[in-house]
Amino acid sequence: MTLAARDEALTELMDDPGCDPARLRATLRRFDTVNRLVAGWGAVYRSTLGPYFASLGRSARVLDLGSGGGDVIVRLAAAARHDGLDVAWTGADPDERSHRAALERRRPSEVTFRCTDAAALVAAGETFDVVLSNHVLHHLGGELPAFISASAALSRGLVLHSDIARSRMAYALYAVGITPLAPGTFLRTDGLRSIRRSYTPAELAGALDRLMPGAWSVSAPVAFRLLARGRGHG
Repeated sequence: MTLAARDEALTELMDDPGCDPARLRATLRRFDTVNRLVAGWGAVYRSTLGPYFASLGRSARVLDLGSGGGDVIVRLAAAARHDGLDVAWTGADPDERSHRAALERRRPSEVTFRCTDAAALVAAGETFDVVLSNHVLHHLGGELPAFISASAALSRGLVLHSDIARSRMAYALYAVGITPLAPGTFLRTDGLRSIRRSYTPAELAGALDRLMPGAWSVSAPVAFRLLARGRGHG
């Protein structure tokens, strides 16, 4: 096993339509804790999302593509509500299993979930002030150009894609740190495979620049994370 290059041949256990439904449900639920600890969305909200919503001077709409069990936008919605910001949040995921898990989550009225994908939303003429994703980019191979194009078409403002930064340190720390949360889930196996499939900052910046030259920046909001930021044209 090497981390010198992305291993796009790996597949994650939870992506198998025939995977154990109980373990999948437990995995989706426990992502709430994992994302809270490592995904860095709190920092992104404070530095980027919160100020952007405040600058609009009006209500805002946000789309989370590949929203999974829905924990990311539920937590972001709580932060915006705490700040007195009027924001409507939509989580979209084409996987019916993830959609069901999201619907089971306790959520405020400003959060809705839809079982759909980016292409269908583009075809329907939908637009949002912010389009974001969490842990989607590393899943994509040849689908990356279509996903990036659709995310930009759906946004009339910010586009933010957050993911793992591949490194030996991230792999080693995750292998140890996830142990208490892993029983009964796919978290350990799939998390390590995710790291192996993920980008380095230079790789992601290069891939995005080839798709839309000069349109994207890639930063590291917290340790072991990447945040790709672009502008929508929806």
